[in-house]
Amino acid sequence: MRIGRHGLGMIVVAVALSGCMKDMGVVSRFAGGSNPPAEETVARAANAPRPDPAQAAPVIHALSLRDTVVEPGTPYASVANAVIASDNRVAAAELHVAQLRADAAKYNWLPAIGPRISLNSLGDFVADLVINQVLFDNGRKKAERDLAKAHVELAAVKLVEDGNDRVDDALKLYIRAEENRELAAHLELALKDMTHFEWIMNERVRGGVSDMSDLNILRQKLASIRARRGEALETARTALEELDAMAGRPLTEVRGLGGLRDASGGAALGVLRAQVERDIAVAEAKIARASHLPSLVASGSVGDSGRLGSLDVGSDSLFSLGTVSDLRAIEASKEAAERRIGEARETADRAIRSQSSQLAAYTRQAKEAELLTRQAKQNLDLFQRQYDGGQRQVMDVVGVYETYAAALETAIELKYKAARAELELARLRGALAEGAQM
Repeated sequence: MRIGRHGLGMIVVAVALSGCMKDMGVVSRFAGGSNPPAEETVARAANAPRPDPAQAAPVIHALSLRDTVVEPGTPYASVANAVIASDNRVAAAELHVAQLRADAAKYNWLPAIGPRISLNSLGDFVADLVINQVLFDNGRKKAERDLAKAHVELAAVKLVEDGNDRVDDALKLYIRAEENRELAAHLELALKDMTHFEWIMNERVRGGVSDMSDLNILRQKLASIRARRGEALETARTALEELDAMAGRPLTEVRGLGGLRDASGGAALGVLRAQVERDIAVAEAKIARASHLPSLVASGSVGDSGRLGSLDVGSDSLFSLGTVSDLRAIEASKEAAERRIGEARETADRAIRSQSSQLAAYTRQAKEAELLTRQAKQNLDLFQRQYDGGQRQVMDVVGVYETYAAALETAIELKYKAARAELELARLRGALAEGAQM
């Protein structure tokens, strides 16, 4: 529908634009044309109700309240702070871009103004200034603003996910290095003890008391211990070098384990991501629905072509036999997006429950391994006293020592398995990086 009388069309456009500017506070007194005093404007702005951040951006508000489970002042905290400080923060840059786009989308309801230059049939250039104002669009502009806000929340979730993954990677490297350093220290002590046994056996062989085969067996055991110690040292060195590269400075002075609090409470990051993706899907569905429905746009131009004005009714998409099914599919996509939240919550809950059970199992096994290690040490001390009294042979003591060394290695392995399980549980809950710090 087009109103042909230019004067009437320009009046309609002027009234429409003035109403929009009046809603913004740009034209506060249309009739008189005067502005309110500055004091009144400041007082009105100060007394205006402030939006609740939890309602305006619930996901960002939840992320900002998210606390880290890393205890301050612990070795884990030293590693986490170092890698967070050296982060390139690509996700933060993406969040900034999304915020700028959301700021731009806030004003999408304002009139659009721009030049129009064309070449007429006489070969002359015609230049006009065109202005368009959407009067009714079935909620498309609002959906575009909601979509931009949802993209900001998605970028915020990605930022916290990136921080959690970075801290998780760094702490896994640190745990690997610490485990192999402790294993190397244990193997170094075992190497010294077995070297002493090898010296005793060598003297017995030289004296004709023992057989050469026992000495060869001891030397093979020594070679195996040396190889495993070298492998542990190499693994620790590699992990530390990679960790130093992430932190941007050496962290070799950091030693020890521990430093994670209970990570209970708070929605998993996967659930928050599903909520944001639901909001994005709903906003996109509203935009797609509005494109099938008619909208009312006021437009006008001034320039070489004269003054023109019109009211246009139309839609972005033309009707066809599949339009009804397309609209139904758009509505169904909202329900599908809503169900993904429940699916993400179930997946996160299953993973957390499984990891919690695994952590409890490793913790229990580590305590049992410590008890077995103490018992093996007591047995070794008994055999050592019996050997000193002449009641045991060297190879008897060596066999008991190997049992003790194997029990100690098992205790070390289970200790660090429990540490990894605790770290993985914190990662699944998205509690390794503080939301406000991100």
